[in-house]
Amino acid sequence: MQFLADIIDYGIIGLLGLLCFLAVMLAAERWLTYRSVKVTDFESKKALELKLMANLHIIGSIASNAPYIGLLGTVLGIMLTFYNIGLTSNIDSSAIMINLSLALKATAIGLVVAIVAVVLYNFLTRKAKNIIIRWEIANGG
Repeated sequence: MQFLADIIDYGIIGLLGLLCFLAVMLAAERWLTYRSVKVTDFESKKALELKLMANLHIIGSIASNAPYIGLLGTVLGIMLTFYNIGLTSNIDSSAIMINLSLALKATAIGLVVAIVAVVLYNFLTRKAKNIIIRWEIANGG
């Protein structure tokens, strides 16, 4: 069952790390885009919205799914703990604590990734709305 521990450590936690990196990189790209947008370059509000909202859905998806991926790691870690207890027929508290800590690590990382992605998503959508409002003011409503 060592492969299950490796799946949790490298698979689940690695995936969460990759998702966090992706969310931060997309947020940086959006921020740079927002800094370069000139509302006078857009004749229609819809064209401006398309430019501003590109890739935000990916950050939102990461924010909403990261806790579930962390929860999957928790479930797998608890399964590993029960399997090891049943296999050895010996309740060794240190082995139980190691496996449970692995499970909780997956949950914690999933929550951290979700919190980072939610903050970035909210910040960027607010910035996009401000740019759209500036366009509306410049174009009379």
